[in-house]
Amino acid sequence: MKNLNRRVTLAALAVAASTLFGGNAMAQETITLRMHQMLPAQATIPSKALLPWAQKVEKESGGKIKVQMYNTMQLGGTPPQLFDQARDGVVDLTWTVLGYTPGRFPKTEVFELPFITTTAEASSRAIQEYVETQAADEFKSVKLIAVHTHGPGLFHTKNPITKLEDLKGMKIRGGSRIINNMLTELGATPVGMPVTAVTEALSKGVLDGTTIPWEVVPAVKVQEIVHNHTTFAGANGLYNSTFAFSMNRAAYDKLPADLKKVIDDNSGIETAAMFGRAMDEGDTRGRALAEKAGNKIVALDAAETARWRKTAEDVEKMWVDEVKAKGIDGVKLAAAARALIAKNTK
Repeated sequence: MKNLNRRVTLAALAVAASTLFGGNAMAQETITLRMHQMLPAQATIPSKALLPWAQKVEKESGGKIKVQMYNTMQLGGTPPQLFDQARDGVVDLTWTVLGYTPGRFPKTEVFELPFITTTAEASSRAIQEYVETQAADEFKSVKLIAVHTHGPGLFHTKNPITKLEDLKGMKIRGGSRIINNMLTELGATPVGMPVTAVTEALSKGVLDGTTIPWEVVPAVKVQEIVHNHTTFAGANGLYNSTFAFSMNRAAYDKLPADLKKVIDDNSGIETAAMFGRAMDEGDTRGRALAEKAGNKIVALDAAETARWRKTAEDVEKMWVDEVKAKGIDGVKLAAAARALIAKNTK
């Protein structure tokens, strides 16, 4: 009887130990989040924003979250499909250009209007606050980590642009519907394509030039293919693109409270600002490469820039009319965007 009781006790202890250690193993189980984006790993946002974000999340989670990064569309699909890949749970996290899905984010498009934004950090802080207060409904299908912009947009062309008339008839790549509308008003022939296609299109003569910020120059080797770059007077760039870093809503919802807090602590305006700073620093590097290559950098003066601004005003009027048809007050939203940009621009 004594031996039987001893065996029962030992068995009970074994079960308890198994439960204890099994529960502990479950508590320490690593949650892997797959992140998907379009650019090479060495490009500015993957290397200077997405990777640091992933490393910070991993550290603050105590190793409970692991982020696997997949660059250059390694998991399939095309750049315009990235937002939906996060929404639908094809992957857990994506970073993409909102302008790749024309008309889908009409309120957020205001930040793409000509001559509205300034530096990337200031504009990124502004767009994050704007989305939270004016356009949150456009992102309700995902857990939005951050939205941001790049720095001032400019022209990179085979032939120099020194005045408005030089642009006439040029085949220029635009990154969004708004940008293509602007190119049309300015007299160019817009060609819509993701930035990943620019290198080949310039090399083969499909394009005479492209609109990108300085930051993108190294990633697509623009400074090696074209040798003219046109900037504008003042702090405002010719145009801008908007970006979203999004998480699948279900993937976020199933996280335990402590890990949700880690994601929340790495979402919002300071994360947007971090992405913006990366873009601003990338602009400095990209311009330095063009200068090192001996390329011609044309700086249009205030009078010539004013001509471009006047022509581009029609683009904003067009956008206001388009969103009005959707029940959106574009005049009010443009004023809100400008106020936030001014507040954040030092």
